[in-house]
Amino acid sequence: MARLQRVLRREVEDRTTDRVWEALEGETGEPHCFIAEQGGKLVGFTHYFYLRSTSDWGPRCYMQDLFVDSSVRGGGVGYSLIEAVYADADENDAAQTFWLTTTTNKAAQKLYDRVASMTSFVKYRR
Repeated sequence: MARLQRVLRREVEDRTTDRVWEALEGETGEPHCFIAEQGGKLVGFTHYFYLRSTSDWGPRCYMQDLFVDSSVRGGGVGYSLIEAVYADADENDAAQTFWLTTTTNKAAQKLYDRVASMTSFVKYRR
């Protein structure tokens, strides 16, 4: 997991990683996850959640993580993972599916521009 954290360029507390793995392995609910494998090797994954909305009947699907190994980027793995999330969101009558990315993540934005539309929202956090 430490290698993956270096690739993602973020620090995650061990207890947070443990909690996520327990939820995924125990199939206790959220987060939901899809993985992509090629030749028995994990090459990508996505985690997503459903959020209730005050303005839509159906929930909103928030894709929190999308990761594709650099050795297979551009080969359709990211697209396939997003499509899998879309299919599950449709099955769950989600009003929308959304995610965040950094303004500097131009490579990912090329894919995102093909499968979704950018909004005008600006994120604030404490």
